[in-house]
Amino acid sequence: MDTKTEARMLPHVDRGTGGGAPIIFLHGFGGDSLTWTSVQAAFEAKRRTIAFDLPGHGKAIDWPVIGNANVAAKAVFASLGELGLSRTHLVGHSMGGAVAALMALKAPERVASLTLLAPGGFGPEINHKLLRRYASAANPHELEVLLEQFFGWEFDLPRMLSRHVAEMREVPGANEALMKIAEEIIDGKVQKMLPVDDLAELGMPIRVVWGTQDRVLPTRQAHRLPGVISTHVFERVGHMPHLEAPREIIRIIRENTAHE
Repeated sequence: MDTKTEARMLPHVDRGTGGGAPIIFLHGFGGDSLTWTSVQAAFEAKRRTIAFDLPGHGKAIDWPVIGNANVAAKAVFASLGELGLSRTHLVGHSMGGAVAALMALKAPERVASLTLLAPGGFGPEINHKLLRRYASAANPHELEVLLEQFFGWEFDLPRMLSRHVAEMREVPGANEALMKIAEEIIDGKVQKMLPVDDLAELGMPIRVVWGTQDRVLPTRQAHRLPGVISTHVFERVGHMPHLEAPREIIRIIRENTAHE
């Protein structure tokens, strides 16, 4: 791959070679592609899956343009073009859910389905204090305390996860990138909203997943969605359903992507 192509290609983890439209995984704010490792492994035998590092995250901390979900959506579209993929299933968590939704709104012909896990943009409420503190934190102990709030109250935070996040913050520019992104997705004390009714009109299968113990985006944002959007609410699960209830999430993704 030449340098010019690399500049347009987001870092990613590409697994599996099965048939059907590939499944694209988009992580949340402050995460990276590795959050999808176990989920990708579940599909490897039968489907191709690709997990991207979004601009300002993971190995894309120094991406040329860093910003809100619109910025990330453009970067993902460009990367899919470089990979020669014209139609894919999109699975997005939190900010990645907003990215996936924006992609579907912009080019519905390129999206076979949407599976959105506690997606951003479905209501004004957002734990802006937590996200801002998380963006600026670098101390491993402080990061661990903040990370615990992303999960349900009974979930034991994996030590590997807290170590990984702390190591990512050691990369020059990591905190600055996250703080910039935070200020673009948060509008004062609320978040910018998506046109959810327009999403429902796209005609593709859409599933939304939420946990009742989400302390980042309240579960009520999953209530009263347009009837064509399938909603799954899990008890005793926080803001990280793919890590807290992986079997159930894998099943939902498998069902939502089975048609193509």
